[in-house]
Amino acid sequence: MAKILIVDDSRIIRRVLTGTLTEAGYEIAGEAANGEEALEKLKTIKPDLVTLDITMPIMDGLETLDHIRKEYPDLKVIMISAAGQKTKVLQALKAGALDFIRKPFEKDEMLEVLAKYI
Repeated sequence: MAKILIVDDSRIIRRVLTGTLTEAGYEIAGEAANGEEALEKLKTIKPDLVTLDITMPIMDGLETLDHIRKEYPDLKVIMISAAGQKTKVLQALKAGALDFIRKPFEKDEMLEVLAKYI
């Protein structure tokens, strides 16, 4: 099954995503609390897909997505955003994210979006 890197500054969200995705049969390749950590992890792990929060400290999701597109142009990225970040979600989609999942998300919704791409 596909390997996923989870990038979110919320430990709770990372834990929920890890549980949901592991239960569905996905392998968690790693976790990162911000974009800088994610880029470091991408040097050593090769996930099939990245879930990427938009609002994070140190390096936000949009800046991280920009780096990912330059360094790993074929890597699949799905953005995760809180309601009310519509402008940033549109920016992310234009910058190359495949899709987005709105927080708070339903387990089935998360799995349905992932199934489209992996």
